[in-house]
Amino acid sequence: MTDNKFALPINWSDHEDIAIELYEKFGDGFDESKIYRIRFTDLLEWVLSLPNFVGKREESNEGHLEQIQSAWVYEWRDNQ
Repeated sequence: MTDNKFALPINWSDHEDIAIELYEKFGDGFDESKIYRIRFTDLLEWVLSLPNFVGKREESNEGHLEQIQSAWVYEWRDNQ
């Protein structure tokens, strides 16, 4: 998704939407093994910086970050 003022807001439970945004941002620069080695502190910052992301830092948890990571891997696989 690009910067679009009509895009719906994204929250922590929107794992697939976040994964799509991350894939579009980083492309094939991150393959499956690299995605699974990303530190959650880095992933958290990347998610918070996405356009249309409205979730708060304090609402994040390890479960959300794991789901986002897995969804990102599936998005990467779908585009290979």
